[in-house]
Amino acid sequence: MARLDFEEFAEKELARVYIAGRVSEAERVESVLTQHGIDYTVDIEPFLRRILGVFTSQYSGAAFYVLAGQAAIARSVLIAAGLNQGIADDEAST
Repeated sequence: MARLDFEEFAEKELARVYIAGRVSEAERVESVLTQHGIDYTVDIEPFLRRILGVFTSQYSGAAFYVLAGQAAIARSVLIAAGLNQGIADDEAST
């Protein structure tokens, strides 16, 4: 199980499970998903980050998608690995 291209998930429902704002964070997400046998794909997407609780700035990050049926377990293993900040809610899917 590993990183796949979006085309390999053609006509399947995907769910975004994480968005990483740093390369090191994205590498950790990839490692955790791979270790748990979860196929995923990555796309670059904009996201907002709140600064000092008041200001927001837009950044680009690595958005991780898995099959919708695996989204809950993917989120669980990422949280268990301490990757909480970029967890995407259940509403982000394609």
